[in-house]
Amino acid sequence: MENNGIQQQWDDFHKHVERRDVIFYYMGYFSQTIIAAMADAVKLRAEQAGAVAATRRKLFSSFVEMAQNIVHYSADPTNREEDAGPSMRHGAVFISHTDDRYYLHCANPVKSDVAEKLQQKLEHVCSLTMDEIKVKYKELLRSETPVDSKGAGLGFLTMARDASAPLEFELAPRSGEGTLMFYLRATI
Repeated sequence: MENNGIQQQWDDFHKHVERRDVIFYYMGYFSQTIIAAMADAVKLRAEQAGAVAATRRKLFSSFVEMAQNIVHYSADPTNREEDAGPSMRHGAVFISHTDDRYYLHCANPVKSDVAEKLQQKLEHVCSLTMDEIKVKYKELLRSETPVDSKGAGLGFLTMARDASAPLEFELAPRSGEGTLMFYLRATI
């Protein structure tokens, strides 16, 4: 049996990964259990890639925040709202290493009302100086969780605090889906 086509595709993908220095990639369903397993893999891969301890901590915390955002905000639930138990949401994350910098990317579909809130939050975070980010982070740690928040509201601030460049994001319409695709990138 000859599988040259499949093997060639695999080889091409592998060459692409090597060329881009991708140290972690996942596209599929996210749940808390899957995030925990991926977090272990990210820790190990960052160590193998030679990241110093402070960089590994920043990569890990930003990765977890991105993955949590997918679980909380992806418009692609695998179970209905009325179903009991944890949900799984679809999205993608990858981490690459180029020129002594690590780039964390995530992507997932979001409903338009969620997209609007994400855009407002990210525009605000991106407008802050590093000192303002640190002050806002401490304020939120001490305050109560907002009613409409899935967490303490610290995710984007955590990533911005750990990043070596401003967070980058984009919201792109999806054809015929009624949702937008949310892309986020953090540079460590």
